[in-house]
Amino acid sequence: MKFYRRRWPRRFHNLRCMPERKDSSSASGERDFVIIFPSAQTMDFDQLTTFVYVAKLKSFSRAGQKVFRSQSAVSAQIRQLEQAYKARLLDRSAKSVELTPAGEVLFEYAEKLLRLRDESIQLVADRGNVVQGPIVFGANEATCLYLLPGIFAEFQRRYPLVHISIYRNFSHKILQRVEDGSVDVGIVTLPIKSPNLKVHHIYKDRLRFMVSSQNPLAHRSKITLAEVAEQPLIFPRTGFTRQVLDKLFRPYRSRIHVTMELPSIGMIKRFVAADAGVSFISESFARDQVKAGEVKLLTVEGLDLWRELGLVYRRDRSLPRAAQALIGLIREHRKLAEPGEAAAS
Repeated sequence: MKFYRRRWPRRFHNLRCMPERKDSSSASGERDFVIIFPSAQTMDFDQLTTFVYVAKLKSFSRAGQKVFRSQSAVSAQIRQLEQAYKARLLDRSAKSVELTPAGEVLFEYAEKLLRLRDESIQLVADRGNVVQGPIVFGANEATCLYLLPGIFAEFQRRYPLVHISIYRNFSHKILQRVEDGSVDVGIVTLPIKSPNLKVHHIYKDRLRFMVSSQNPLAHRSKITLAEVAEQPLIFPRTGFTRQVLDKLFRPYRSRIHVTMELPSIGMIKRFVAADAGVSFISESFARDQVKAGEVKLLTVEGLDLWRELGLVYRRDRSLPRAAQALIGLIREHRKLAEPGEAAAS
């Protein structure tokens, strides 16, 4: 074997070369060499997990709490990553931590790698006969309170080895989390426009006008919108119903009197029951209060307002068996969509 003395470019000075095994020698008798990059040996999922938490929380100490490490240990992991990539990944200041341009690139790939790792672990586990593992499920507060408890209770009886984590937020936030893969399955208000998501229509609920049983209007079954506009109104602070009401009362903007804006359906029901005002609510959310005689639901003449919910998940993602089982149970329980719409996609 002949040796030639050659000066390597400076960018290769930190690489190691090692010969292949003897049985891989070429026909000429010369042996091939393999270049080993240090970064491939020093990066691991543990470091990437820490990096993602630091980037999301913009704090070394809070990231340390998530990964159960001291702040100094977190700093050491980030330094190792920066050495492996030979780039500064984070800008550290007294107030916060921000991603550098190089860090933004790594953050995108790190999330994908960690997601693929979790999916592979779950899919391999799914090869067994037992449905198990974690599910991250997204829904807003009202859906969590009034639609899901019975379904989730039955699901836990059927599949006790599945752990469900609830991400509670507005529909647009849930859609973002489903798209980026941090939420497996979500229930959102329809319609939505995203070619990346699979949608199953599962639930339709009518919006009704709600008054206290003590209110003089409670003896009536119908009311006009002009009459509603004269009442002391209680509006939800945000969300789908608020958007509908803002649009509905736009022609009466100068006449309506919104006495309160409340952050939850539960609070709205309590205040209406106490006759502090009137409001609109999804019919199923007030079922218990109507049954108890606390409130009365009226029909507004000429109005036919509906709230429709759908199950969403990513088209390109292989869902674990646990998530598939939960989707099946929800669709089995919620058959309130119109005929032909229950499994639209």
